Amino acid sequence: MAWILALIAVVAAVVGFTRAYRTGLSEQQAVTRAELAERQAKAAEARTAALLDEIRQLARRRIPAAALALSHPSATVPGLREAAEVDGGAALLLTEAVQAARTAVLEERGRVDAAARAAMRGTSAKIQSLLNQSQQLLHELQHEYDDPRILQLDFRNELALRRTQSTAVLCDAWPGLARQNSPLVEIVLGAQSRVAGYERIKVSNHLRDERLALAARAAEPLAIALAELLANATAYSHPDTDVQVTVQQSGGRGAFLVVDDAGIGMDEDALERARALLAGPSEILLTELGDPPQTGFAVVGRLVVQYGFECHIEASPFGGMRTILRVPAHLLTVLDEDRNLSALAPAPVTAAAPAQPAPAARETPAPAAAEPSGLPSRRRRAPRRTPGAAPAARTAEPSAAQPARTPEAAGASWAALQQGTLNGRSVTGRPPAPETDAPDHQDDQGDDEK
Repeated sequence: MAWILALIAVVAAVVGFTRAYRTGLSEQQAVTRAELAERQAKAAEARTAALLDEIRQLARRRIPAAALALSHPSATVPGLREAAEVDGGAALLLTEAVQAARTAVLEERGRVDAAARAAMRGTSAKIQSLLNQSQQLLHELQHEYDDPRILQLDFRNELALRRTQSTAVLCDAWPGLARQNSPLVEIVLGAQSRVAGYERIKVSNHLRDERLALAARAAEPLAIALAELLANATAYSHPDTDVQVTVQQSGGRGAFLVVDDAGIGMDEDALERARALLAGPSEILLTELGDPPQTGFAVVGRLVVQYGFECHIEASPFGGMRTILRVPAHLLTVLDEDRNLSALAPAPVTAAAPAQPAPAARETPAPAAAEPSGLPSRRRRAPRRTPGAAPAARTAEPSAAQPARTPEAAGASWAALQQGTLNGRSVTGRPPAPETDAPDHQDDQGDDEK
């Protein structure tokens, strides 16, 4: 019996030990599970806090920086702050949120810009119509009244008309003027007459064929583009310096209009931006042109894309900038012999003949140095010398005394000047700008943009 009792005691001890072990193991597992749950809870709280920080940065920094980078490519867009604390799915969603914000901003900006262009197109068309009516009325007044202030009004009306045309072109509108095939040099003169500092622009004609002309559909766009380049050249150079315009003809590449100024030049960033605008980008937003907007190069770039011109800008040997505007050969033609050229158009340099005195030179003395590209101008008459003050060499002149200046003769001279101006406008399609005795009012034009 003793051994049976011993066996029972051993079995009871083993059972008790097993129960105690299982109980301890269960308690240990419970503690482990509690610790694991606590660690998981802490990790979840850390991930939640990191995700909240990333969302906060997304709203406060990343999305605004992404919107800013659309207008300023040099602006940096921050990434995830604690990428290790955010799982892959959440990081991907945050990145998609930035891209979605960029897309929404681009779409909204395009919609607003399109609405602004439409409004400006309509407004420009109405203003241009009114300015054309004012121009016609001023032309009629020039024939009725002998007042130089009418010429000044006509010139300022022309400046306003050019600015309106440029705005319309920038907004994808038609230039608003239909022309026939026009001689290239007369287009240059027409562009010159639309610039406030026109008297500083010197045109040099190097065409082999002086009757070289531009096709009707591209005549006015070329005049607008060249006027913008001349406006920039005069606005960014000293008033005492000249702006040189050279008209050249190439065999198979068309014709070239080279504009040189002795201005302040450009730094590398400005030059790179100017070349990008002149190349004709596919999209130009009005909001990217500055405040006030600098539309000159943007207008030229728009015309380059539409009509196939080419424009390049580089440093000029005169110290400023040189702009080269190329007209492709397929836009060029030659006028018939029965088509008369404007008397204001400069003759080719290689075939230039000595200027002959005009019949009215006895009444209106010519300036000391004739300008080959000079527009109709008014100059003060030099006081007539008295007989006693004449030098001895005067005896070689005709002995006939010059008749006294009468009001009728003055009226006839002024009528002749007006008729010559009208003839020049009828050929070039645009009115040339008058030169008055008043000081240069370049600031009135506002051509201070590129």
